[in-house]
Amino acid sequence: MTRASLALHSRFAQRVHRRFEQQLPLLAPGLPTPEHLQATFDALKSSGQDTGSALRITRALVLERLLCLDCDAQASLPEVTQAMTDLAEFALNQALAEVLATLDQTYGAPMAASGQRAELWIVGMGKLGARELNVSSDIDLIYIYDEDGDTAGDTLGRNRITNHEYFGKVVRAVYGLVGDVTEYGFVFRVDLALRPNGNSGPAAVSLDALEQYLHVQGREWERFAWLKSRVVAPRASVERGAIQPLRQVVMPFVFRRYLDYSVFDALRLLHHQIRDHASKRSAGRPERANDVKLSRGGIREIEFIVQLLQVVRGGQYPELRTRPTLSALSRLVKAQLMQSDTAQALAQAYEFLRQVEHRIQYLDDQQTHILPTQDADLAWIASTMGLDSAQTLLTQLDSHRELVAQEFDKLLGGGAPECKGCHAGKTPEVTASMTELLPQLGEDFRQRLTAWVEHPRVLALREEARTRLMRLLSRTAQWVREGRVTEAAAVGLVDWMEPLLRRESYLALLLERPNVHKRLLRLLGAARWPARYLLLHPGVIDELAVSTMLEARFDATVFEAELDHRRLTLQTAGEDDEEALLNLLRRAHHAETFRTLARDIEGKLSVEQVADDLSALADAVLRITTRWCWSRLKKTHREQPQFGIIAYGKLGGKELGYGSDLDLVFVFDDDDERASEVYANLVRKLINWLTVKTGEGDLYEIDTALRPNGNAGLLITSFSSYANYQQQRGSNTAWTWEHQAITRARCVLGDASLHSRFEAVRTAVISAERDVAALRTEISAMRARVASAHPIRPGKFDVKFSPGGMMDAEFVMQFLVLSQSGTHPELMVNAGNIALLERAEVLGLLPAGIGHAAASAYRTLRVLQHRARLNEESPQVGPDELQTERQAILALWQAVFDH
Repeated sequence: MTRASLALHSRFAQRVHRRFEQQLPLLAPGLPTPEHLQATFDALKSSGQDTGSALRITRALVLERLLCLDCDAQASLPEVTQAMTDLAEFALNQALAEVLATLDQTYGAPMAASGQRAELWIVGMGKLGARELNVSSDIDLIYIYDEDGDTAGDTLGRNRITNHEYFGKVVRAVYGLVGDVTEYGFVFRVDLALRPNGNSGPAAVSLDALEQYLHVQGREWERFAWLKSRVVAPRASVERGAIQPLRQVVMPFVFRRYLDYSVFDALRLLHHQIRDHASKRSAGRPERANDVKLSRGGIREIEFIVQLLQVVRGGQYPELRTRPTLSALSRLVKAQLMQSDTAQALAQAYEFLRQVEHRIQYLDDQQTHILPTQDADLAWIASTMGLDSAQTLLTQLDSHRELVAQEFDKLLGGGAPECKGCHAGKTPEVTASMTELLPQLGEDFRQRLTAWVEHPRVLALREEARTRLMRLLSRTAQWVREGRVTEAAAVGLVDWMEPLLRRESYLALLLERPNVHKRLLRLLGAARWPARYLLLHPGVIDELAVSTMLEARFDATVFEAELDHRRLTLQTAGEDDEEALLNLLRRAHHAETFRTLARDIEGKLSVEQVADDLSALADAVLRITTRWCWSRLKKTHREQPQFGIIAYGKLGGKELGYGSDLDLVFVFDDDDERASEVYANLVRKLINWLTVKTGEGDLYEIDTALRPNGNAGLLITSFSSYANYQQQRGSNTAWTWEHQAITRARCVLGDASLHSRFEAVRTAVISAERDVAALRTEISAMRARVASAHPIRPGKFDVKFSPGGMMDAEFVMQFLVLSQSGTHPELMVNAGNIALLERAEVLGLLPAGIGHAAASAYRTLRVLQHRARLNEESPQVGPDELQTERQAILALWQAVFDH
């Protein structure tokens, strides 16, 4: 069989050769380009053909060319679909230009209030919008015009009509040129059903009407339709950016700012309807069951997988806002929302199925996706795809479709949603369901849920949301009965959900992700602070969907790289305004805090590891926020700031807890005369970025009281001034309590030189020769002042502030570090109290056993303090509790201060 005979098996190709043999040479050799289309069209017009006929003949020539290139020369799928897209755009632009010119002669130009011409945009939906049009596809169009008004009338001012009427005539005339069937066939089948209100809506709608429709009536499935939308004509409007107002209406409708799981049910229902329609079409016609587009594992399911992830995540991941399916698959991998091997398998299946679809359509130029039943046609399809037999074709087809079906079921598993609106009495039905559920519950759960029977927020829910809520509560009740979660956790879930009932996406997420639902219940039942944190930042529950999350640890390098990538994608999309970046930082910070919290609650991390990870997170946030703030300052004098941040307190000692504030001192090391002003602006911006509350909350509270001269001092000082202050140079010098604080300080931001210079200052301060007796007296007096500032209830022991508590151990170590580091430099390392207590005993600075016992006691008290904070309980216990720990730390104090 010769190569030529492969293409000529097509009945469509045979018809084209018979009908247009003389016109075939008008299309230049090779893959049709827009320039080739224009030349062919112009030649046909010159030969006497009108616009409609010239477009139809051009279409026949292009399709015949693609058939030959695809089947004989193995043209790629993107080459074929791009050529078909170019053809559609060319035809629409030619038709629109002719129609507008004709109508303008009769009615005059449609005018906007500004006195400029009102614009009409032809929006291509579906595969046309995505530039992946198939070879015998219809085109889904929506006509939008920018402003209502009236036309200018003819040269005499007569025949004025409204813009709405004018553009309605445009739609009908363009359809005639492109969609009507004539002796030369059609250019494209045209479908206008996706427009607002479908076939009952106006042929063309104003931009204001579209915005109102999408806001009030827009349905979830329409978000998937508009995802691939693109203005395809007139080309001039696209090139000069006039379509931006349309983009500003469509984008917020398609992509929500929050994770949006409410689309799962909508897509599942749409898929069920498509499957149901396909089943009805094939009833009694078994040959129609083998549909490469609509059957199980077909093209539509790949598109649904991709579009679902795009719509759910596209609000926060701008790089996912791409139209072509293959492009979206690769972007999902880069965004870590799909495994690389899964995306590759889906891409291979998509290309294979689309190529089979094209060959089905090449046979007779019919808009069909059903495999032919004749052996010769199946063998021809196999041959044109380089396969040795029809059996091989069917085997590969089954393999691809099975993989697609499995991935689809994995993502959208479950049956179709229940019929909505099948009962007239909506509220009684929900109340009855709640009433029916209550007797099955334990006492606490039942009492808490009883309030929901007549709760205004529950009654105000849409029927679909109330149905989700009941399904969620029923599942929770079942898990409580089975002992998989506690009743306290179920009550916590109700407490958490109540203020969020209007945010239906969370109901959808929990219903769609049972594993997230279960892990959330565990967290809510474990402690009070996680429940409050989740109420403030409910979006973080999506982190529970990642099965490996509990086994991981915070990685600062990955965290910063991901944030820089997210910022770059926002920048590319033109959405990197200050509010967007503030919210991006907050979402990332809240998510990482929540991951650490979940690992903590599940016992995956020790208290020390929790503090290490929270401290590393704060370090990373300070680094990246400083970089971003510097890049957005209006006046800077160098590319990289010579700037440093010194952390004190819990962050300095890497003992940060949940919700801890940051004790920071800001310094600069820059001799430029503008330095003071520039870095002061940087610090003000940085503190604002860290502390300001947006819709996503805040990052940290910042305390700068430990800077030189405290609150009376400058917000930022030169490093040399800081060093002089700490090292007692000049008249303005640090107090002893400030030297106590520097024992736990570290440089968390700055270049290598600044880090080393800070360490030199810290070493000099800590190791300076001191009057030990005076230091002992001063620190002992400071401890007494702290005790008087934190009175303890009679008969109670406070794990931090009571004698024998954590504060005693901390003051002991500060004294030993300041008094002994000159002769024992091992104490200068900022290693934390537990390690330093052990080290002091090894060095002989504490009696045998005293340091080890105190270190063990300190660890126990720290764990108890941590758990008390998680449960939002008092850190004070009865006098008979923790006797061993108290005695160990009292012995430490006595060994150092009372000997």
